[in-house]
Amino acid sequence: MNRDRPGARRVVFTPVDTLARVDAVVRRLGDAIDLGLLADGEQLPGESDLAAQLGVSTVTLREALMALRQRGLVTTRRGRGGGSFVTVPDGPAEDRLLARLSDWSTEELRDLADHWAAVSGAAARLAAQRTEPEDLQQLQRSLGELVEAKDSGARSRVFGRFHVELAAAAQSARLTREEVTLQTEVGALLRLVLCDDGHLEDTADRHRAVISAVHDGADDRARALAEQCVQASMARLIELRLGSADGARGPCPKEGPDGQQSPSRKRRIGST
Repeated sequence: MNRDRPGARRVVFTPVDTLARVDAVVRRLGDAIDLGLLADGEQLPGESDLAAQLGVSTVTLREALMALRQRGLVTTRRGRGGGSFVTVPDGPAEDRLLARLSDWSTEELRDLADHWAAVSGAAARLAAQRTEPEDLQQLQRSLGELVEAKDSGARSRVFGRFHVELAAAAQSARLTREEVTLQTEVGALLRLVLCDDGHLEDTADRHRAVISAVHDGADDRARALAEQCVQASMARLIELRLGSADGARGPCPKEGPDGQQSPSRKRRIGST
């Protein structure tokens, strides 16, 4: 179990802040299900409580739950012991994630990339100023786990955890909370690009460079490298959304039940 998982779960039920509140709730809960923050069969809070936690009306929540039911991510049972329950559909998560990616406009993805890069860049700069070299063990551990991760789900979780730990190294509670919130928005979608071994190697090199800059106290270099790390993965996600250049070659190979890529569909998205 990831150490940051309880904190990430709490953020799942914090108020959403967007004009398209139904879409925001669908994205929030849908991504939490694909990230494994909400388990198959888990009962969601009652409608009134859940609406209050998310900061939306019960009408908005019901519309969102209806959309989630249509996607096969939630089942609602009536009567005694009833309620809304998480349902993880059969079949590759990749197909669900591609459908979810299509819900995002390229403008939204670019805006998210800019925001995330700014947060991670600020965290890296402060970490370089405030963190002692011996305090970088968690970042080193996450780097090692990223290199060893075999399936895209594990890779996306470790990628997100690295940036959460970077904010924690900055000794900023607000930046840490913001990083966790960002993971509930985009963490699951990153599976679509992190399944590529070439991009994984590039990402690991970027993480290694960030750690080195933080270790050396090179705050401006750490900030720039952390920003580039986020923008590189988000740029590939935007390419996939646009269906241009690399994205036109299609998504990453589908994974089998054991998390391994299907031999018949091995291919790589071009390097960033």
